[in-house]
Amino acid sequence: MSEPYDVITMGRIGVDLYPLRTGVPLARVETFGKFLGGSPANVAVAAARLGRRTAVVTRTGRDPFGTYLRDRLRAFGVDGRWVGADDTYPTPVTFCEIFPPDDFPLYFYRLPKAPDLELRPGELDLDAIRAARVFWMTGTGLCAEPSRSATLAALRARGRAGLTVFDLDWRPMFWGGPEDDGPHPDASARYREALAHATVAVGNLDECAVATGEREPYAAARALLAAGVELAVVKQGPAGVLAVHRDGTAVDVPPLPVDVVNGLGAGDAFGGALCHGLLAGWDLARTVRYANAAGAIVASRLACSSAMPFPDEVDAALAAGAVTASVPAVLQPDPSGGEGN
Repeated sequence: MSEPYDVITMGRIGVDLYPLRTGVPLARVETFGKFLGGSPANVAVAAARLGRRTAVVTRTGRDPFGTYLRDRLRAFGVDGRWVGADDTYPTPVTFCEIFPPDDFPLYFYRLPKAPDLELRPGELDLDAIRAARVFWMTGTGLCAEPSRSATLAALRARGRAGLTVFDLDWRPMFWGGPEDDGPHPDASARYREALAHATVAVGNLDECAVATGEREPYAAARALLAAGVELAVVKQGPAGVLAVHRDGTAVDVPPLPVDVVNGLGAGDAFGGALCHGLLAGWDLARTVRYANAAGAIVASRLACSSAMPFPDEVDAALAAGAVTASVPAVLQPDPSGGEGN
């Protein structure tokens, strides 16, 4: 077998169509940028930008958008050998609205079903997944069959070896039922099943509540550790990031100041940088500060995948103690003020 990958991610992929102006409702948007999207794909890109050898396990439609995603992965230096093409379902697209600093509604078009939920256990290269230094999976992969069985098969193959990361990635619209009725009855149980195989869990407060029933950061971290992981990373938005290791190490890192353009890709940049720091053997505080800076840089930019920072950019942000970026004219707020959001 060839040299193991630094990072293999598994799960969602699609085309992001983002407005090229901020503060404009989708009904009034006339021009969009097209980007590679989907959290696992973005994490692979983020880690590749930091010099890591990465690959993604996913599936697109057999259509021009699928071709576009394969081309973009290749351009970003992510191995796409395990990106299948589905003859039944089209490649999904996602639209967003951009209302800085903290309102970025997402509209997923993944019906009748996304190809990445058609991943099957028998298609997986379990030897490569087992050998990867980091294996990264997400909660979305647990929301439907056969993806659920494939994700759990990959986790079982890992046997809690190396760094097995569960990105809690709670997207209620993927689990069926009204979004305001709380978690799907199955979701918390599925999350607990996956946590038993993971060594690292990463999620925001809403995601931690789905996985553990706890929203208070320290209580959520303790619950994640009790569920089986070695490291719990709780993202607190404007309050920063809490990371607690089973050995008792705990760090609570404040956010890096940034003028937010689009916050949607920040968590994926954080994830790729977290993998980088853990693989480098850095201490927990340095790792989380570095991941925070990577996320802040992407929050200052429009896109997700193409916005992922290079090492010198992260180093510069850390040295400056803030992210400073000018917003291109095409991304300036709509002068009419929009029509609400």
